[in-house]
Amino acid sequence: MRFHSVLVIVLLPILIAACGRTPVSSPPPTATVITYRDPSAPIAERVNDLLQRMTLAEKIGQMTLIEKNSLTPDLVRDLAIGGVLSGGGGYPQAENSPAAWAAMVNEFQQAALSTRLGIPLIYGADGVHGHNNLYGAVIFPHNIGLGAANNPQLMEQIGRATALEMAATGVFWNYAPAVMVPLDVRWGRTYEGYAERPDHVAALASAFLRGLQAPDIAAPNRVIGTPKHFLGDGGTAWGSSTTENYKLDQGETFGDEAFLRAVHLPPYQALIAEGAQTIMASYSSWNGQKMHASSYWLTDVLKRELGFAGFVVSDWAAIDQISPDYDQAVITAINAGIDMNMVPYDAQRFIDSLTRAVERGAVSEERIDDAVRRILTVKFAMGLFEQPFAHTALSDQIGSAQHRQLARTAVAQSLVLLKNDANLLPLPKDIGHLYIGGQAAHDLGIQAGGWTIEWQGRTGPIIPGTTILEGIQAAVSPQTVVEYNQHGRFTGDPGAADAVCIAVVGELPYAEGRGDSASLSLPPAENRVLRRMEEACVRLVVVLVAGRPLLVTDDLPKWDALVMAWLPGSEGAGVADVLFGDQPFRGRLPVTWPRSLDQLPVGSGDGQPLFPYGFGLTP
Repeated sequence: MRFHSVLVIVLLPILIAACGRTPVSSPPPTATVITYRDPSAPIAERVNDLLQRMTLAEKIGQMTLIEKNSLTPDLVRDLAIGGVLSGGGGYPQAENSPAAWAAMVNEFQQAALSTRLGIPLIYGADGVHGHNNLYGAVIFPHNIGLGAANNPQLMEQIGRATALEMAATGVFWNYAPAVMVPLDVRWGRTYEGYAERPDHVAALASAFLRGLQAPDIAAPNRVIGTPKHFLGDGGTAWGSSTTENYKLDQGETFGDEAFLRAVHLPPYQALIAEGAQTIMASYSSWNGQKMHASSYWLTDVLKRELGFAGFVVSDWAAIDQISPDYDQAVITAINAGIDMNMVPYDAQRFIDSLTRAVERGAVSEERIDDAVRRILTVKFAMGLFEQPFAHTALSDQIGSAQHRQLARTAVAQSLVLLKNDANLLPLPKDIGHLYIGGQAAHDLGIQAGGWTIEWQGRTGPIIPGTTILEGIQAAVSPQTVVEYNQHGRFTGDPGAADAVCIAVVGELPYAEGRGDSASLSLPPAENRVLRRMEEACVRLVVVLVAGRPLLVTDDLPKWDALVMAWLPGSEGAGVADVLFGDQPFRGRLPVTWPRSLDQLPVGSGDGQPLFPYGFGLTP
């Protein structure tokens, strides 16, 4: 008996455990909740808990942002990478579709979640006029056109539509809005700026950010924006760039601090007040110092004076330009205030360099913790820890009829009427004959410009949409004879009494410094079209498709009407809506239109410009 009693006492807990039951007398088990994984805990507590669990390698991994073509999901996991991006043209290699985008981003995200601490990555892209790397997304007018429309309510709607299309593919971080104040329209990024006046820029960019970051877009996530490029990128001097054959882009902004504060700083102040959580530093320099190396502007002014609590991200390989000594460039940039480094090609090189810097005391652990704290705070605020994957349920928003109508409205509101002799515009829909020339009339790639599918964009049917020609054909009556010839060579009589000619001519696509222009002129082929049509037509309307004002002073007297269409994007029917009176001309110039190159940058030279800021006719 005694032996059996002892045996029962020994075996009882084992038998109970095997049956999955707990003795009544035992206290119930309690699970320890890890604070950083508790969505009900305050964000600051979650950040503190996670930060104290991280190794130096994991912290530096969070500070590393890599272009998706330069890494694999395994590398994301092995290096605990904090961010991945698609550069211009960074669509999935197999297929540029919403499903392929979501699968690509989710695969990287799954790798991040499989790390020791399971910190989600943040995936970013330049959605500068819609989710413009994605085939099938709606392509809105570039910012300069939206600056001409100058409608904050419209901007908020565009921000929201862009966020929905990006969230559907898992891209919750948008490198927009650009809040530069372009002062020299020869700059290849002029079309990325809303206007030449800081209050104009601030109002529209703030509205876009409100729409983009609306908290209910993809709950529990928030898409976030990135005001860029801090600071002064729109004020660089001609010939000051040292990058490739650029002339303005990534160049030098001269002038005293008061100038930067008065002209280039106000949009950032406005967007910080609107809740900006990331800001991208500028390639440009100020009086000899790269902005990526300026602790005064990045830390003293941006973070301390303006109270920016988010994180600062570098531009593409921009810290490499600080010094030919890469280790010194890394030390300088991180100490200046760069929190996350956009390293397009070699993650390990940056990680090794920053690790060495910390180990030898060139970058303090306190500075690393500050950067990582900022990054983690944003990730928690976005809801990435609760829902890190693409919101594929939103896929029906991509290229939706509602978003295309919004873009069409934006196009119509952006058009600026600069000349209209004898009130030629708007045209009657039952006009007898229309003769339309110019490559830009029937080319979606020219309509959309740079940052469309590819970084530099390209000509041709690169996106789904409606060309300006197709919009015109749909607008006129069935009896109207429309003849289109790209080269302006017509078989009919463009000089007939019932005929009007429309030359739709434009710049070829470009982006950034590759678009810096010494001449501000149309391509030779488009100029030849104009000469032919000027000679053959009795009544000539010129529709200019460009990312900035071009020099047309000598040609303007030969034209009966001039319409600036900017870079309208995928919905060319919006141009026809205004040409034929379904919508009024309401756009106003957001930048000064120079009479000659001597009047650049704005305010230079003698005499009046060809058209001043704010100009626009209303028939």
